[in-house]
Amino acid sequence: MVGSVMGTRRKGRELALQALYQIEMTGDASADAIELFLNHFEGGAKAKEFARRLVSGVVGQRAEIDGLIAQCTEHWKLIRLAKVDLMILRMATYELVFCSDIPLQVSLDEAIEIGKRFGSDDSATFINGVLDHVAHASTIKA
Repeated sequence: MVGSVMGTRRKGRELALQALYQIEMTGDASADAIELFLNHFEGGAKAKEFARRLVSGVVGQRAEIDGLIAQCTEHWKLIRLAKVDLMILRMATYELVFCSDIPLQVSLDEAIEIGKRFGSDDSATFINGVLDHVAHASTIKA
């Protein structure tokens, strides 16, 4: 049972990452655009439901999320970050700060694994470092 939940949530995170990337590129964060995107990708209903939760959360809390990421990437401007890394950081920061039902370590581990799959060779290490700072800067979920 736990494995299927993890697989469903991983798929949901991957869909959310791709949807957030599309939003970043197109500037269209409308519900219609998100649904159109999700309809073009495979994934079960629960994975897509989790993806919607993450995407709407990131979009809704983006200013606070970006402020926290900027605080935790002292020598990097958000605009200079690789887009995939930034989307993973936004998604994981949303989980860390606003999703008390998801264990902190799960959010961190998932972000690192997704960074390995979708990012550059350095993404996982970079994401780990930034999210470690985010987790310590945010006492909401700790």
